Amino acid sequence: MDPHQTAASPGGDAGGTVASEAARRRTFAIISHPDAGKTTLTEKFLLYAGAIVEAGQVRSRGARRRATSDYLAMEQQRGISITSTVLQFSYRDVVCNLLDTPGHRDFSEDTYRVLAAADAAVMVLDAAKGIEPQTRKLFEVARARHLPVLTFLNKFDRPGREVLELLDEIEEQIGLRATPVTWPVGVAGDLQGVVDRRSGHLIRFLRTTGGATEAPVVVVAPDRAAAELGPAWAHAHEELGLLDAVGADLDVPSFLAGTTTPLFVGSALTNFGVRLLLDGLIDLAPGATPRLDSEGELRPVEAPFAGQVFKVQANMDRAHRDRVAFVRVSSGRFQRGATLVHEPTCRRVTTKHAATVFGAERETLEEAYPGDVVALVNAAGLRVGDTLYEGKPVRFPPIPAFAPETFATVRVRDTGRSKQFGRGLHQLDEEGVVQVLRDPDGLDPTILVAAVGPLQFEVFRHRMDDEFGAPVEMLPTPHVLARRTDKDSLAELRRQHGVKVLTRADGTLLALFESPYNLVRLERDKPELTLEAIIATS
Repeated sequence: MDPHQTAASPGGDAGGTVASEAARRRTFAIISHPDAGKTTLTEKFLLYAGAIVEAGQVRSRGARRRATSDYLAMEQQRGISITSTVLQFSYRDVVCNLLDTPGHRDFSEDTYRVLAAADAAVMVLDAAKGIEPQTRKLFEVARARHLPVLTFLNKFDRPGREVLELLDEIEEQIGLRATPVTWPVGVAGDLQGVVDRRSGHLIRFLRTTGGATEAPVVVVAPDRAAAELGPAWAHAHEELGLLDAVGADLDVPSFLAGTTTPLFVGSALTNFGVRLLLDGLIDLAPGATPRLDSEGELRPVEAPFAGQVFKVQANMDRAHRDRVAFVRVSSGRFQRGATLVHEPTCRRVTTKHAATVFGAERETLEEAYPGDVVALVNAAGLRVGDTLYEGKPVRFPPIPAFAPETFATVRVRDTGRSKQFGRGLHQLDEEGVVQVLRDPDGLDPTILVAAVGPLQFEVFRHRMDDEFGAPVEMLPTPHVLARRTDKDSLAELRRQHGVKVLTRADGTLLALFESPYNLVRLERDKPELTLEAIIATS
């Protein structure tokens, strides 16, 4: 076996069994700060996998279309990722399920939901900026879930920081010990190539025109590299000696345990280092493995079908005003047309309209295996966190949600559009774009919306107007934070100044505070009250 392969790496089993198909899957998310190059790297993965013929053009149905994971109109206008997307492609006989995520902190809740469906993550860092405060929460989420994380130091073709300094920052700020697999020769902005520490060879840095095609790979033996590059090669080897001295070597068990991160260096824009990273992902990241159910038991991948909804998205196809629930397959073989049980309600769900997705594009899906993502079109009533299964009942743990930090009252501008307003509120609440809050007793008709950050409100306002034809007015409220509470705490909380208790559509009670000091005081003086920072979905 290749020393860099894991036991879950693809083997010679061509029998099509669930276990061997699960081992052929790599389901991973890409997380980064905005502008670190996440969307560019996503596109280059597709280029190297042959899913696009050149950067920017999709290979699909003989047409040349824009290859982008940012498919919402607002994403394309703003140049940022707002919603997560799923891209499935094949590489080296492995089925890759790439879960692209928003980079901005305001959309970290969407990223959290996606990470619940992933088996690994690729962390993209700008070599000039390193770990940035705005998205440290995203990396902490991956770390908290003990996800295996590979790190890509991007934009090394431009001026940047010392790599040794970045390694220290990664360990100090997110608790992952970096174990470089490739190491730069030359400083950021004057990159000569990288050393593959597994072979000791130099891979020369060569640009491609506009990064539209694969970068040429020129492998140079160490003796020749030393003669050609002189001081740059000698300096790189001095740094590699330091890494050897401190034992910063690739260690697969600690990577899979989520305590070390294999590190690769390159430039997604010029395509340099992309194939090395993609090969590393295939060789090192785990295939689909057993997942814990709500009883704390590992469910074997060979068990009957079970999966969990991790995302709901409306209006991906504007022509049909559809609603898509994304289900991560956890066990068994999914077959289109099968009737599944919706665990929260025990009702039957038909799967005639099942699809595999590629950004906003979709094709009918006949079967899927653990690690795959199934898009169920117009499957009404499915919410984030719901379990679907065949056979004996099973339930997966809920997907936690972040406590909102931004609040506003909302009403429709034109009362003649009230029906569209109500439909939009319901849909965007189910998707998790915002949390819609109302008076638990129904006595106050005022509707509040809550979000992690203000950009979510921009998305909410835009989509209410653009997709549902219900322009809204929004006014900020004095509240600055929220905590989950319960009925036993309700009466006491209502007696407190600067505290308002509202309910979400799923029945969760939220206590909204006008000042963090009020929360601190209550937690100190009345510890019996339920005030939880993380809100679990039902």
